[in-house]
Amino acid sequence: MAHYLDHLPAELLARAARIRLAVFDVDGTLTDGRLWYGEDGRETKVFHVHDGLGLKLLQTHGVQVALITARISHPVALRAEELNIAHVYQGQRDKLACLRELLAALGLEADQAAFVGDDLPDLAPMRQVGLAVAVANAHPWVAEQAHWRTSKSGGLGAAREVCDLILLAQGKAEQERGRWQ
Repeated sequence: MAHYLDHLPAELLARAARIRLAVFDVDGTLTDGRLWYGEDGRETKVFHVHDGLGLKLLQTHGVQVALITARISHPVALRAEELNIAHVYQGQRDKLACLRELLAALGLEADQAAFVGDDLPDLAPMRQVGLAVAVANAHPWVAEQAHWRTSKSGGLGAAREVCDLILLAQGKAEQERGRWQ
């Protein structure tokens, strides 16, 4: 059966097959990067449902999910709670230090982690992990450092592509697809 992620390089699939922790930046990766403020000063964010299901599917298949973001936002906490994401780190100016602490706490090696990002604060952790992914609309300096670039932009299904890649590489994609038919 043809898969929309067919024809990926063997090296990329090998990297994705080792992933036990998928880490996502938030603004520009799980959202489109725009900041929305209401008249009362409250921040709102828009998340894509496809991304949310992908994150839940990873968790179902034993891949832990984490969010590491430089900003602090109540909508991020709400979305993470809704998706049962236990590892949520907001206000992180040093994303690499946060990633290293998380890997140590989980007993994982850097090559067992993926990091998905879009802008300069994501470069340091992307350089350390086994699978570095840039969303389609990532800053060019970030995209050139990635092992793979999604076809969809941040907040518009890019995270789901990453989730599907990992599931495919780990032999879970067809099983998951069949579960919904």
